[in-house]
Amino acid sequence: MSVVTNTTTIGAIEAPSRRNTELMLLAFAVAIPVFAYINVGLAMDGELPTGVLGYGLGLGLLAGVAHLVVRKFAKYADPLLLPLATLLNGLGLVLVWRLDQSPRLIARAETLFGAFSPDAPKQLLYSAIGIALFVAVLLILKDHRILQRYTYISMAVALLLLILPMFFPSVNGAKIWISLGPFSIQPGEFAKIIIAVFFSGYLMVKRDALALASRRFMGLYLPRGRDLGPILVVWAISILILVFETDLGTSLLFFGLFVIMLYVATERTSWIVFGLLMSAAGAVGVATFEPHVQSRVNAWLDPFACYSTDTSGACEQISNAIMSFGSGGTLGTGLGQGNSDLIGFAANADFILSTVGEELGLAGMMAFLLIYGLIVERGVRTALAARDPFGKLLAIGLSGAFAIQVFVVAGGVMGLIPLTGMTMPFVAAGGSSVIANWALIGILIRISDTARRPAPAPAPSPDAEMTQVVRP
Repeated sequence: MSVVTNTTTIGAIEAPSRRNTELMLLAFAVAIPVFAYINVGLAMDGELPTGVLGYGLGLGLLAGVAHLVVRKFAKYADPLLLPLATLLNGLGLVLVWRLDQSPRLIARAETLFGAFSPDAPKQLLYSAIGIALFVAVLLILKDHRILQRYTYISMAVALLLLILPMFFPSVNGAKIWISLGPFSIQPGEFAKIIIAVFFSGYLMVKRDALALASRRFMGLYLPRGRDLGPILVVWAISILILVFETDLGTSLLFFGLFVIMLYVATERTSWIVFGLLMSAAGAVGVATFEPHVQSRVNAWLDPFACYSTDTSGACEQISNAIMSFGSGGTLGTGLGQGNSDLIGFAANADFILSTVGEELGLAGMMAFLLIYGLIVERGVRTALAARDPFGKLLAIGLSGAFAIQVFVVAGGVMGLIPLTGMTMPFVAAGGSSVIANWALIGILIRISDTARRPAPAPAPSPDAEMTQVVRP
């Protein structure tokens, strides 16, 4: 669009939208999983898989719809976020389908449940619902600053979502699911987005008090008691979640997100120190009396020592995962040629990353983590470019939540930290995770569109009007 003012006849150069770049990257993001799908079929059966055409058309159609909506309603959005999410979602579908072909997992399901139900078709359906939610976010959320009006409502909704699983039966030792008949949902996946909205609205108002009203002690800025209250409340809630729901992952995500946003809002290193001390104290305290957390910690400290005695299965799972990483080496055994399905029911959920490590090797694992890192980097870049403080905090909060989830899942599977029970975003089987993360990407794209959109042309200045010379 050319802008012509009263003072110049030179048209302003329009900022590039980068939509064609996004379309080209999307073509690669669809083609790579299709080749991976063919690779798995050739490795396992020696022939092209019969569903490759449907898979390629389905993934391409979903990506095309998402691109057209971004082109129409978020013209200046970051061009990398959608292709990166599509690539991860497509590769996740391939990995879930690859594990569906495992004779060991099929036999196990038939023994335990009487029949085997493949997860890949359900995962494709969840991906379609996730992209529908992504489209809805872009159509309904015209301006991300509207979310600021719902700061305290967001807090109430997030707490409700976190508390509700407490009243439902535990699944694999943790109460993180709401089951209603044949349907089940993991509300913590959606709570992480809503709680980021609350933290952004709250810290935008309180950040000056938290940053300036403090005393210096041994190089640290100690906040006043009245300002320390919110972090104490959040710490207590995260501990309560850990105690009553034995959900270590959500507790780490919830508390870590708040500490990151506090640090960004106030630029005080003291909050990081306090956060680490309080989370360590809480985790050690709960691990001394909660059996489920104790078994996770024991499995983390020495998984091979409790391999045959642990009844929770945590030691066996982590031991098998570590052996699968060792078996993969640098370049991996090849897609469809590993044995990570020995992990059992968690092979396509918590431990799907062990399939990546074994069949694609260290190189493939680094590539996966690089894709996740790029999504976080684009989120942080969006936060830096945002023109309003609420958008900056929300973008950094959503990116931080995404990064924490990737770290705790990958760290748990690789033995860096105790296993948390969360799912790898976009890759692991599970509807709640993939749907919630598509919504997260939709909000980041909306913020990036606002941040990258050219500033409106200034109003014509009355001083620029032609001066009249009055002769006597």
